[in-house]
Amino acid sequence: MNFIAWTIIACEIGFWVVILLGLVTRYIFKKERLGLFFLALTPVIDLILLAITAIDLYNGATATLAHAIAAVYLGSSIAFGKSMIRWADENFRYYVQKEGTKPVRKTGMAYARHSLKGTFQHLLAYIIGGGLLLLLIYFIDDPSRSEVLWGTLKIWGLLLGIDFVISISYFIWPRLAKK
Repeated sequence: MNFIAWTIIACEIGFWVVILLGLVTRYIFKKERLGLFFLALTPVIDLILLAITAIDLYNGATATLAHAIAAVYLGSSIAFGKSMIRWADENFRYYVQKEGTKPVRKTGMAYARHSLKGTFQHLLAYIIGGGLLLLLIYFIDDPSRSEVLWGTLKIWGLLLGIDFVISISYFIWPRLAKK
């Protein structure tokens, strides 16, 4: 594995560490502002990954799948970050703090709407990450060094299309409640 791949792994671990630190600080230690500070560090992790990836490519590296995944990670982190933090917050409060209501498993039309909302978040991630991929392709300006970036953009577009089809299918065949 190359340096960028390890950086992505470190950033993902860092993302969840600062979220956990934020939640523990906020709810266990009752330090609301410090907890908010830790939660606010999540975009800093994204900036670190963006800088390291850009510097690596600027210094002449041939784009690898790890560089492409870095763009996908950044788009996904920006598009899904707030909802992931909200999910972690709700589950932490219920399962660790024993406060609030139990997170409900959505079914029927509520699940269909939730799934479609997630697909639109996926579209936003694609726009952001795809934009980063296109910027990298433009700045590299060498098709032999950026081939994998184009391939990733195409595969991701296909996956986004599949995501839309699946989400729309829930409006036709709603998810049923488990008994």
